[in-house]
Amino acid sequence: MCGIVAFFARRHPVSESALARATESLHHRGPDGQRHWMSPDRMVGLGHARLSIIDLTTGDQPIASEDGRTRIVVNGEFYGYEAIQRELEARGHRLRTRSDSEIALHLYEDFGAQCLHHLRGEFAFVLWDEHRRTIFAARDRFGIKPLFYAWHQDTLYFASEAKALFAAGVPARWDAESVYNSVAFGGHQVRTLFDGVHQIPPGHHLIATDRHVQVTKYWDFDYPAAGPARDARADADHVAEFRHELEESVRIRLRADVPVGVYLSGGLDSCAVLGLAARHHPEPIRAFTLTFEQAAYDEGPIAKEMAERAGAEYHPIPICQQDLADHFTDAIRQAETLCVNAHGVAKYLLSRAVRDAGYKVVITGEGSDEILGGYPHFRRDLLLYDREGQDPAAIVELLEWLDSQNKVSRGLLLPDGEIGPVDRVRRILGYVPSWIETFASRATKMRPLLARELVERYGPTEGTYAFLDDIDVRGQLTGRSPLNQSLYLWSKTALSGYILTMLGDRMEMAHSIEGRVPFLDHRLVELIRSQPVHMKIHGMTEKYVLREAVRDAITDTVYRRQKHPFLSPPSTLTPDESFHTFVQDTLRGPQLAAMPFFDQRQVVDLLDRLPQMDAGARVANDQVLMLLVSMCVLNEGYRLAA
Repeated sequence: MCGIVAFFARRHPVSESALARATESLHHRGPDGQRHWMSPDRMVGLGHARLSIIDLTTGDQPIASEDGRTRIVVNGEFYGYEAIQRELEARGHRLRTRSDSEIALHLYEDFGAQCLHHLRGEFAFVLWDEHRRTIFAARDRFGIKPLFYAWHQDTLYFASEAKALFAAGVPARWDAESVYNSVAFGGHQVRTLFDGVHQIPPGHHLIATDRHVQVTKYWDFDYPAAGPARDARADADHVAEFRHELEESVRIRLRADVPVGVYLSGGLDSCAVLGLAARHHPEPIRAFTLTFEQAAYDEGPIAKEMAERAGAEYHPIPICQQDLADHFTDAIRQAETLCVNAHGVAKYLLSRAVRDAGYKVVITGEGSDEILGGYPHFRRDLLLYDREGQDPAAIVELLEWLDSQNKVSRGLLLPDGEIGPVDRVRRILGYVPSWIETFASRATKMRPLLARELVERYGPTEGTYAFLDDIDVRGQLTGRSPLNQSLYLWSKTALSGYILTMLGDRMEMAHSIEGRVPFLDHRLVELIRSQPVHMKIHGMTEKYVLREAVRDAITDTVYRRQKHPFLSPPSTLTPDESFHTFVQDTLRGPQLAAMPFFDQRQVVDLLDRLPQMDAGARVANDQVLMLLVSMCVLNEGYRLAA
């Protein structure tokens, strides 16, 4: 994993000093060396900040083709690269390095944009093709690795993080419409919070020449149409093939020239990863676990039991409210996005501890909930919209049970209180996914806190849900089961825009840690998308196929445990702690007053009412406060113009 930068100018030469500044701003992503290259006409520049993991001695970038007319900078990992290297050499290519990154360069020479179908892994890259005077940039299928771009003064800028674009000279300004959509609803797979700064969507590539820019999709989920079951195989057969693909996905992610650790919680996903990884690692794996003081949020005992079961070295990292207060600002500046819980700050501290322990690579469990229906709102969808053969009274009883068993998810993963207007979503989709209802209930809480001008301009009564304009509804949703539709929409928004950012790449790379995500191996995803829906949610058992596939590799405690989202204790539950004080001071003080998007009087009124609320209401409102505080941090940290 590394940091990458690229400039492509149409009229005026690019600035070498700007290229150097942008690359230097990504030092945390690549502390092992920085290099950059400029074309002879100075119209193209590539920069690379390197984190050495594969080929520690000869893997410096940018990497040039044999004739020097094609060059590439890569962030990420390609798996199975050794076999591709042999194929490339058999076709006459002369490799300059033994790194995995170089294969993308030569595959492009052989296949053009179709090279992406030969790549397996987590990646983002930018390539300059001098023959065609073309920039070719691409991002992995799920958005595990970030890649931003912006036009400024007839120059196209690319970077792994928005801060590098700002360092290059792209103006740092808020996009007011994106701010409204983000605080009122959620993220967007193309737009960012910043004016003129976009991201290449997951599964897309961008081609730019002197005359045009084109963004094209090269992969999508392609869930099968719903209908009578055509797959007559037994559940055991589905379980066996899932186990085979998952174990292979974990195994190949153990390949590195540096030590590899595992992020371990008490959840099924990370425990499954550890259990399988331990079978393919010659020595005990070190498992790193966050622990909290509040029992409802602490998974330490369950994780420790799992580490013992796998023969791993258990390494707990305790986090208290003071830690969250002390490091909230640094974590949010690294994330460049808004948070709904301080779990990202905890992940930031986890990555720091891993780096201090001498590790550069960890395997994580992110992505499992998105492909297997792990969150409670997916089970709610199954109850509400897949009613065939179900007793209505039993459905009501199960919905009540689901709500009672997921109190920590109130307002975050399940609806809480009044739900805002969702008629437009219903007209487009034919139903309203539960996670959209949840976000709409949050928008209802947020709306009174917004400045009147912002609401009048961007907040029509019915709600915009602008992300739906970028969704291929007929091609990817129509005719699919409601559960698969919900999984698809969540993956296109919350997964790439929040989870893989706030709980993944940004918090890991803040301390030069490469996170590898076996559940988001595209071969595994293409397998599970074709399996029957009941292999994901079986009755009220979520992630059924995974649970059965790894039963021999996990503890009985984990096997029988319901999904528990990774959350840090909300500040609103500990009013005497320093983190709560930090939130109060920020929102009552000049930081919020400097923001043009909020009505501070209404925010203070909410803060004054918190002590009279029950615990559930305080939990639900905590995410509103986190959105506001993270906005303040970004505004102050990047001096953003409105």
